[in-house]
Amino acid sequence: MPELPEVESARSVIERAALGRLIVAVDDTDSYVCRPRPPGEIRSALEGRRLVAAHRRGKSLWCDTSDGGPVLGIHLGMSGKIVIADADGGEIDGGDYWEGRRVAGDYRWSRFALTFDDGGRMMLVDPRRLGRITLDPPVDRLGPDAATITPAAFRAALTGGTAPVKARLLDQHAIAGIGNLLADEILWRARVHPARPVDELASGEIGKLQRATRGAVTAALADGGVHTLTVIPFRRPGALCPRDQGPMAKGTVGGRTTWWCGTEQILD
Repeated sequence: MPELPEVESARSVIERAALGRLIVAVDDTDSYVCRPRPPGEIRSALEGRRLVAAHRRGKSLWCDTSDGGPVLGIHLGMSGKIVIADADGGEIDGGDYWEGRRVAGDYRWSRFALTFDDGGRMMLVDPRRLGRITLDPPVDRLGPDAATITPAAFRAALTGGTAPVKARLLDQHAIAGIGNLLADEILWRARVHPARPVDELASGEIGKLQRATRGAVTAALADGGVHTLTVIPFRRPGALCPRDQGPMAKGTVGGRTTWWCGTEQILD
């Protein structure tokens, strides 16, 4: 699923190649992706406008539109990419990492599209059809962004209650942008067991988690996504921890499949 780094790559693509271009047509006919808006409603709201700014908080992406128009909300879902294709065949994309990669010009999974007056298009390409297009999304409900959260805000987010620390990291109202893979990497870097209740975390452990969050997010942004992080390739049966060669352990924490080092990440 796209996490903060993948969504940031999609936002960057929009910022680089879609802003300021006049929207002359909108394909909002996929009633599932555009629910609960009926076909034509988003089209009517956007035609004749321009995207003027692209924003992200956590895994949420949205664009301001010209002339006081509505905010266009874009959720990449489990496998969404933003593809911007020009009339001459050139294109760029950003979003979820597909192991097989998408072949240029393959738009069969386009679920929503803007067409610009120069013939270019911006599309949400999503093979699993789990993305969403909305108007005026409620982004103010999200917690601080994981890429910019301050140490004080991070500490506040991990204070209170008895939830497992991984579940708290995944809570988008507490910290926005951390998904399942990124959470496993953060906990592995900090050497904290994912099931530790947050009220049992020592001050030093919270500090380690905050630094691990900053380091993991920075690395994923620089290297192309969460799939590039250190422990992610070792989330599989029979794998050994890349740091100490101990066995990798698997379980369910916070309702999510979870991997950790069975030697260093100990549940006291």
